[in-house]
Formats: sequence, structure tokens, C-alpha cells
Amino acid sequence: MADMRAIGIDKVVVNIGVGEAGEKLVKGQRVLELVTKRKSVQTRSHRSVRDWGVRKNMPIGAVVTLRGKAAEDFLKEAFEIRNKRLPAYSFDLRGNFSFGIPDYTDFKGMKYDPEIGVFGMDVSVSLRRPGWRVARRAVAPRRIPRRHRISRDEGIRFLQDRFGVEVVT
Repeated sequence: MADMRAIGIDKVVVNIGVGEAGEKLVKGQRVLELVTKRKSVQTRSHRSVRDWGVRKNMPIGAVVTLRGKAAEDFLKEAFEIRNKRLPAYSFDLRGNFSFGIPDYTDFKGMKYDPEIGVFGMDVSVSLRRPGWRVARRAVAPRRIPRRHRISRDEGIRFLQDRFGVEVVT
């Protein structure tokens, strides 16, 4: 039987926001697909911002969600790019964390393509324990007790033990 207190990676979301539709968005999607080896999905704006020239429901970015082994492999590569160091402010109160990667060419095997240009990306990681589905299920959903939730310190400890990442304060 699995340890119900064991922390695991729920999902890794890799996002590129380009701010406009068209050629730049297509290039951003291509970069995401090269880096993650998964098909990307366009993200749309939630509201209009006149100063930025953005209308509601306008495609402005691309996102890929990774789970399981693919998520773990991607994180290992991403931490190598960050020299296995993350600032403490990257973690939220529930142990989840986010960080940025300045250029896609930092990944192993990626070469600069003048046709694409330079694209950075944001990586957001959600952690969870087994049994989390209890709160989200359709039949008889229940609250997750506080002792079963992941704290910020537990998230940091998980990252240090599992990936050898140094968290800098």
C-alpha cells in the first residue's frame, strides 16, 4: 500500500506569454513543443486592455501541462538550467512553486534558430498527496484535513530530497 503522506508531483505547467496573436504566437507554440515534446494549447485573454492592444478572448500565449514521468524528466532538465537553485519566494503556502527559464536554447539539444528568436518560459509545479481527489470528486466530496495538506516547508523539503535543489533565502 502506498504511503498516504508521501508527496508527489501533481502536474507541471509550462507557459509562454507572447501578448499577441499571429506569427509570434505560432513561434512560441513551436518552442514549447520542441522543449516539452507535447502539443501546446493557446491561452486567451480574460479581459480587454486597451493600452496593450489586447481584446477579450484574443490568443496571447501557449501552455503545456505535463504529468507523471514526463513532468519529472522535464523538471530535472529545468533544474539543471537553474543550477539546482531556487529562491524561497518561489514557493506558495501550499508547497507549490514557480520559476522562469530565460531562453529555450538553455535546454539540452536546443540550438538558436534565427527564424524563431529568443523565448523564455514560466514553469509552475503543483504538489499533492494521495487522497486529494476526495475534495474534487462528484459523489460525497469532503474537505482535506489541515494535517494532510502540504505546507511551504514540506514542499521545500520535498524538492531538496527528491531533486537535490538548493533553496536560497
